[in-house]
Amino acid sequence: MSLPLGVVALPLTAAAAVYLVAALGSRRPWPAGRTACWLAGLACVGAAVSPAFAGHDLRVHMAAHLLLGMVAPVFLALARPVTLALRALPAARARRLGRVLRTPPVRVLSDPVVATALNIAGLWLLYGTGLLTAMLHSPSLHLLASAHVLLTGWLATAAVLGLEPSAHRRGVVVRALALAGGMAAHDVLAKALYAHPPADVAGAEAGAQLMYNGGTVVHLVVAALLWRQWYRSRATVRAAFPARLPG
Repeated sequence: MSLPLGVVALPLTAAAAVYLVAALGSRRPWPAGRTACWLAGLACVGAAVSPAFAGHDLRVHMAAHLLLGMVAPVFLALARPVTLALRALPAARARRLGRVLRTPPVRVLSDPVVATALNIAGLWLLYGTGLLTAMLHSPSLHLLASAHVLLTGWLATAAVLGLEPSAHRRGVVVRALALAGGMAAHDVLAKALYAHPPADVAGAEAGAQLMYNGGTVVHLVVAALLWRQWYRSRATVRAAFPARLPG
């Protein structure tokens, strides 16, 4: 089941417009690559909820799941919208946003362990119960489930990558462990779907295989981005402390 065009097009258009205006109004030049990532992420969201991914075939549903809950969050996290907001907003509003980011609820939700657990728990609730079958017959439930998959996937990806300003950013080891745990739980869920597919859906085995293989690819991409971030931070530290001269 696809969502009504207006329900999807208007928020995505507004999100693209707001980001572009903020990028143009940033106090420092905003990299074009981040803007491209934002637009690519929104395109993935639009494609995932379009009529092309409607129906009761689990293969099609899993393709939409990968776009909405895994590929789009990677692009959106790389776009760094919070950093952009802090640069584009007036100083007083930017300080208020900074105070919000330091509040306990935001700090807890942005923790990579908590964010990953919320993401995985939502997926197990969706696919491990009868919620998937109900969602396929209810537009409102489909909208809520799609929003949850997108937001928790985005939150988990952003928390693991740690690209945005944070009052208490976890170290790379904790973020890597959170990513590994999320990957393992995602793979176990795919195997459970393969062994016990939901009722009233076609292509169950192929859909579970797509979830497993596609999820592995996206998780490896996130792992590579995390490793690149760690390597660049180490290079910065080495550059700040050059080697001692001989003698």
